Amino acid sequence: MIHIPLWKTLVVIGVCLLGLVFAAPNFFSRAQLESFPSWFPKNKVVLGLDLQGGAHLLLEVDAQAALQEQMESLAETVRTVLRKERIGYIGLAAKKDFVTFRLRNPLDADIVIPLIKTTNRDLEFMTTPEGQVTLTLTAAAIAERKRSTLAQSIEIVRRRVDEMGTAEPFIQQQGEDRILVQLPGLQDPARIKSLLGKTAKLQFRFIDPSLTADPARPIAGHDILSEDHKGGPVHYAVKKQVIVSGENLVDAQPSFDQYNRPLVSFKFDSLGAKKFGDATQKSIGAIFAIVLDNKVISAPRIHEPILGGSGQISGSFTVQEAQDLALLMRAGALPAPLNVIEERTVGPGLGADSILAGQRATLIAIALVVAFMFIAYSFFGAIANIAVVFNLILLFGALSITQATLTLPGIAGIALTIGMAVDANVLINERIKEELRLGRKMLSAIDAGYNRAMTTIIDSNLTTLIGVGLLYHFGSGPTRGFAVTTSLGIIISMFTAITVTKQIVAWWLRLVRPTRLPI
Repeated sequence: MIHIPLWKTLVVIGVCLLGLVFAAPNFFSRAQLESFPSWFPKNKVVLGLDLQGGAHLLLEVDAQAALQEQMESLAETVRTVLRKERIGYIGLAAKKDFVTFRLRNPLDADIVIPLIKTTNRDLEFMTTPEGQVTLTLTAAAIAERKRSTLAQSIEIVRRRVDEMGTAEPFIQQQGEDRILVQLPGLQDPARIKSLLGKTAKLQFRFIDPSLTADPARPIAGHDILSEDHKGGPVHYAVKKQVIVSGENLVDAQPSFDQYNRPLVSFKFDSLGAKKFGDATQKSIGAIFAIVLDNKVISAPRIHEPILGGSGQISGSFTVQEAQDLALLMRAGALPAPLNVIEERTVGPGLGADSILAGQRATLIAIALVVAFMFIAYSFFGAIANIAVVFNLILLFGALSITQATLTLPGIAGIALTIGMAVDANVLINERIKEELRLGRKMLSAIDAGYNRAMTTIIDSNLTTLIGVGLLYHFGSGPTRGFAVTTSLGIIISMFTAITVTKQIVAWWLRLVRPTRLPI
């Protein structure tokens, strides 16, 4: 008689029961699951973009814009240093990747360059005898800037997507300057494209009402910015100095005023609250602009100091616009603009067709495998078929627990693992047949069949696992979906094909006590 320790039997039964429990939610609707006890698992298999529909976006980070912004900041730093030291200069300008200016006295270069170096150690200088000075970042600093811009952009994109409540988003770096975003189940791709395309650089700055704002006539120390109104855009001369920026925000929520008009309530951190309080306390009666991506979204007048660190932004908002603005403010500003270079939308209907096709393929695969095993190995083939059923149950239970995303290639992986699930049983059954032909007794042949086939089973499955592991590591999206289901299927099939079938055979031998093997 085949001896299996009691603890092993209990483990096999326990694992199979747990698989049934965790796979069960997939057979009920969300409404039905809510009526179940709190201890009952509620996680269902998460369907990927190609199965439930959604949006696929490939975004390109404009790292050059971030570098240009850094050059502009460097130009302001140079201007501050030169004015503080009262050194004459002309033609200070920030270009695409360098800053240039000319000293009125070329001998001042020996004073200026060490002072500017103290503000940034990653600068390289080039001077001419005429006093022309050019500043550039080192190659290492530029590479680091691009890397950090991409990393920060991915994090901000992730925050914005999470704020929308999208389930199981897939966000991943592609290449040196691209971000792949897949949002399964998203019903409004235009909205997410709009939200991800906005830099959301928020600033609070003062307006100078004494100056005539004309976009065709720049004013030193000011930006000519516009605010959209029903009668057309209104232009303001906005001072360049930023009172407080979006970096000091800790919260922003959509709300309504006493007339039920949408607005956005915001709150600063302690530093932002102090800056804002000091600025408004000294500027009673002044007008300040709330600027988002170089567009004025509101221009209120300061009637009293705002000392609490919180305030409201009102304007001609719809409810959706107020919600989106609050979302952008909470998630933070992108360090550089994002350009959509590829966009695909998968409709739920196409996803439903894919699911139906996958179900048909899986059912056909199961039917063919079951028929083959029963014809080839009779009763032992039927036991292998029971293992296939438990293999599927445990696989869906594992997918539900891990919340791994199931894609169309993932369904192909499931169909593949059905065949692989009986592969081990084929090896075991053929080994048992061989042992019987060599003259072994029935129980001895069964025991030898399981034990001697073990090495071959482990070797063959391990090599496959290495292959799908590499697919997961180097692949992305659907490729990873295939790798996940295939690897889970392989691991589970080793358990069901070896442990579960051996346990069923042991029970059968105890109950029936056969004199010959139906194999």
